[in-house]
Amino acid sequence: MKLKLKNTPEQVELIKAMGSRDTTVAREASEAFAAFIGPVVSKVLMEAGTSSAVYSDLSFDEDDNPSIPLDLWSQETEGYTTVWSQNVAGGLPSSVVEGFNEMKVSTYRLDSAVSLLKRYARRARLDVVSKAVERMANEVLVKQERNAWAVVLKALATASTNGQDHIVTAANQTLVLKDLSDLLTKVKRINTSYAKGSTTSSYGVTDLFLSPEVVGQIREFAYNQVGNTKTDLPAGVREEIYRGAGAQEIFGISLHELVELGVNGKYNVLFDSFYGANPTAFDPGTDEVLIGLDLTKDAFVRPVARNSETGGTFTAQPDDQFVSRSEKIGFYGSLEEGRVCLDGRAVAGIVIKA
Repeated sequence: MKLKLKNTPEQVELIKAMGSRDTTVAREASEAFAAFIGPVVSKVLMEAGTSSAVYSDLSFDEDDNPSIPLDLWSQETEGYTTVWSQNVAGGLPSSVVEGFNEMKVSTYRLDSAVSLLKRYARRARLDVVSKAVERMANEVLVKQERNAWAVVLKALATASTNGQDHIVTAANQTLVLKDLSDLLTKVKRINTSYAKGSTTSSYGVTDLFLSPEVVGQIREFAYNQVGNTKTDLPAGVREEIYRGAGAQEIFGISLHELVELGVNGKYNVLFDSFYGANPTAFDPGTDEVLIGLDLTKDAFVRPVARNSETGGTFTAQPDDQFVSRSEKIGFYGSLEEGRVCLDGRAVAGIVIKA
């Protein structure tokens, strides 16, 4: 993620004022700059993060205690449901069995701080100031993404419906069309609800997140036979994959490349810590997981605090820890959020075994 400040006369003067030896002038300029970069960083976090495509925001006032009425978010109105959430940033997501009532949600604070020498500001080094803001935003983004995907992976690793888990196992380190077909069949069963003797069901995979290596296997569909029986794809499908440098959709499932997945990938190892109760079940050094989600269910929710003064979700402020003789200026920024999976039926996956 890159940020670049525009080289305009107003912006140059503001940066120079932040480096002023007059503490009053420097403080006022720093406060104005912090008010400017807060909404910018908030927008960048939303656009750069992969989890923003998964979670829907549930805003609440800062210093409030957010809650979710589960009966409105779930298709069921009686009995119990299993909810996955994370109580502290970087902690272990846990599952809780809840009734269909008001559920209190734990949130946590994600923050970052940066500093730079005042002489860079006095010289109007917009490149240095841009890199400082970029560093602050990236640090928050990394923390945000890890916490968001941890809840998804925990739900995938531990979800069980009607006595079956939510994972299809594929062999030979290769994804084939049969694996995707088996995933759709499993999800169909997972999402079948029984009421008064009748059966109603809904499909449950709209998006599939996979590693660059598996995306490469899909590109090979354009020139290799696919499937366990080496079935050829229609010529039109092969041409579409070839011209598009890889299919963006298969069986109506949108495909998303996630670099943190794959053998020894960060999220692959994280999934192993949740799924590997049996040492032979998953080896992050040879196996890999693909994450299938149903994003029509609104099952993944991000409670996020809004600042009462600015209305933004990310708040940036001047850092007042530096004395005059240090010749430094700094900023810190933070946001308060939580991550919750309200319905395990919205997540399923494929484990590709060695």
